[in-house]
Amino acid sequence: MLEAVGVREPAESVYRLLVASGRASAEELARRTGMDPESIGHALDSLTRMGLVSHTDGEPRVFRAVPPDVALLPRIKSSADALELARVEAARLIEAYQDTARRHHAGQLLEVITGAEALRQHLRQIQTSAREEMLWFCKAQYVAMPSGSNAEEFEALARGVRYRVLYEKAFFDDEGAVDNVVAGVRAGEVARTVPELPLRLAIADRSVAIFPLVPGGPQGSPDEPTTALVRDSNLLGALLALFERYWEDAVPLNIDDTTDSPDLPAIDRKLLSLLVAGVADKAIASQLGLSRRTVQRHIQRMMERAGAGTRMQLAWQAARRGWL
Repeated sequence: MLEAVGVREPAESVYRLLVASGRASAEELARRTGMDPESIGHALDSLTRMGLVSHTDGEPRVFRAVPPDVALLPRIKSSADALELARVEAARLIEAYQDTARRHHAGQLLEVITGAEALRQHLRQIQTSAREEMLWFCKAQYVAMPSGSNAEEFEALARGVRYRVLYEKAFFDDEGAVDNVVAGVRAGEVARTVPELPLRLAIADRSVAIFPLVPGGPQGSPDEPTTALVRDSNLLGALLALFERYWEDAVPLNIDDTTDSPDLPAIDRKLLSLLVAGVADKAIASQLGLSRRTVQRHIQRMMERAGAGTRMQLAWQAARRGWL
């Protein structure tokens, strides 16, 4: 038990006996422990050098245990400090080793993933392992993970992982897309939209990213997409910068239609958010389960209320009035 602070057997047993008995001679200790006199002598010498035992000057010498709080606690603190220094140094060595490995072995930086099933597994794995944040570029026409099938997102959101997701305009042409995004937003996802995204992308904890190496989807190879998993590197830094640049220019998606507000009914707020995102009237109507004419009436009513002559003016007034 005390080996961590340098007290090994049989010295530990002798020290414990002295703590329990108060004082004893070497002969008494040998008799009580059943050890030979030579082993007892070595143990007492070791304990004396470490400051755990003191003894009288006369013969036979009588040994007494130094109080554990005086003898052991400083050694324990010293050992703990040494372990912490060792831990810090080990972390530096690990970082240096990984950096060297990344420089000399490309496989440590980039892993090629072939096939939709393998891609799904990796996307699920990085979300399951995420602890702080997930970043996504969501393009239309899925390659490996259909909209609404990503159960790992809801599990991660429930344990406190932040999701920032960018959707391109065409994404909302897919059946059920709005309802799936609404479910994510209600669970805590922060969603924005842009007219078009340059690629599909998922980044976990700013330490690992998955993105396509060649075009996928209906125009590419939907059954066998070729993607890459990239770890800490200049390439990952570039992907992070790309995400943040698009995120800065994106329009927030406020499409949770569960409650009205004093300024705008929930259905109008949802419709307006899709309109500002650039989604066409026909797609809005399909997603909201309305007729195209009904969508246009809602838009016209909002324009009149905002005093806007065009849809662009409506978008500006909506932002100004806090409708979005």
